Amino acid sequence: HHLFDWRMGTQALEGDAMITLLSLMAFLTEAQTPGSTVSEANEPSANVILVVGLPGNEEFEREFAESAKYWLDAAEAANFELTTIGLERDSEHSDKELLSQALAAQKQEQHRQLWIVLLGHGTFDGRAAKFNIRGPDFSADDLESWLSGFSRPIALVDCSSSSGPFLNKLSAENRIVVCATRSGFELNVTRFGKYFSKSIADLEADLDKDGQTSLLEAFLAGARLTSEFYQSDGRLVTEHSLLDDNGDGKGTQPDWFRGVRPIKKASGAAVLDGFRAHQFHLVPSQFEQQLSPEVRQRRDALELEVINLRERKSEFDEDEYFKQLESKLIELAELYESIEKQRQDPANNSGAAVN
Repeated sequence: HHLFDWRMGTQALEGDAMITLLSLMAFLTEAQTPGSTVSEANEPSANVILVVGLPGNEEFEREFAESAKYWLDAAEAANFELTTIGLERDSEHSDKELLSQALAAQKQEQHRQLWIVLLGHGTFDGRAAKFNIRGPDFSADDLESWLSGFSRPIALVDCSSSSGPFLNKLSAENRIVVCATRSGFELNVTRFGKYFSKSIADLEADLDKDGQTSLLEAFLAGARLTSEFYQSDGRLVTEHSLLDDNGDGKGTQPDWFRGVRPIKKASGAAVLDGFRAHQFHLVPSQFEQQLSPEVRQRRDALELEVINLRERKSEFDEDEYFKQLESKLIELAELYESIEKQRQDPANNSGAAVN
């Protein structure tokens, strides 16, 4: 059932709302039946900017190169656009300038996902966290400035030491931030980047078995493999990864999830972390690849509205809650119906699915 974990929703449904949900699930199953006539998408499903930092020694140079290769291999197998910084020398521009320019070139896009992945070392002086690159380092403040005015969905994955302040600084609506450490004071070299990179296109990390590995699933797999590394070597754990996708700047640690579902309560009115990250896929399934960025964005927004409504169930009387829930589910069903019609007749593509 692609991105949305319907098992979460069925616990709170009865009567007509349950019938609506089951009808939608049946439709999704039929729509994804192998052998359907599907037109291949021409445009990239996402843009990825991979920044490989200054290694410092031969050991980390090999490790960073190994981690980068996972992304290069995934780019060959999937329909996303990859820009790399730090793998090759540029005699005219620093890596900081190249990153600033690469981000500026991505600013006008509104719907397609943008991934920014940082593989390397970081520093923290008690005030500013920085990522180490060739030439001048860049800070969380620099990245916040470069991303100002972006409206497209963004995932920032900072796999460096002392990366926690990047999450605090860059957390925002419609943005996912993953960091390898929970604070700037976890200064030791991190291993999370290698294991996260290994997992991002690995179906072994696909917890909900929908044929694709989400950013959330890669985060959980990367954290698990990192923990196993420290345990097998008998080392004290010096890194604790966090994920934030609800914009509250606090983050959630991996052991607060059961499968892909968060099991803790977010503070205030914030929706729990994890739901948005489970909607990001670097290597999407065959069905997912056929959706335009605009349709995917609308579908994702509707799913999050259903989740948010479920989290606020106590604010409504029962009739009003189910009335609103059924309305959202019907809208989702209508969206999928329009998607199926466009798949069956690509020439008659009116764009009604996103209106």
